[in-house]
Amino acid sequence: MTDVVVALDVGGTGIKCALVDRDGVSHHTERHPTGAGQGAEAVIGNILGIAEGLAGKALADGLTPVAVGIAVPGVIDEDTGTAVWSANLGFRDVPLRDLVAARLGLPAALGHDVRTGGAAEAR
Repeated sequence: MTDVVVALDVGGTGIKCALVDRDGVSHHTERHPTGAGQGAEAVIGNILGIAEGLAGKALADGLTPVAVGIAVPGVIDEDTGTAVWSANLGFRDVPLRDLVAARLGLPAALGHDVRTGGAAEAR
C-alpha cells in the first residue's frame, strides 16, 4: 500500500483537498465550500468531516493515510497547532491540529496558508 497524507488548504470560501504521497503525487483531489458564513463551529465541522472522508477514500482506494496536513489563513501557532485568529473563518484560539488528530487517529500538522504554499513551491 502507498502511504499518503490527507492535505487540506482551507480558504475563506473554499477548501482544496488532496491525498498526496511522499513523492508529491496527488492520488485524489476534491474541492468543498468552506461554509464560513455559518460560523466557526460549522467550518471546524466541515474540516473534520472532509478530512475523515478523505482518509476513508484513501483506504477504499488501497492507500494508507499516515498523517493530516492543514493550511489555514490568519495567525497560526504552529508549535501548538492552534489557529489563533482568522477573520475570514471566524477562528479564535481553535486547537485545530489536536481536533483533527483526535478525530482521525493520525498525526496532524497545522500551518499558515502562505508559508505552507511557499514551502510547497520551494520543494
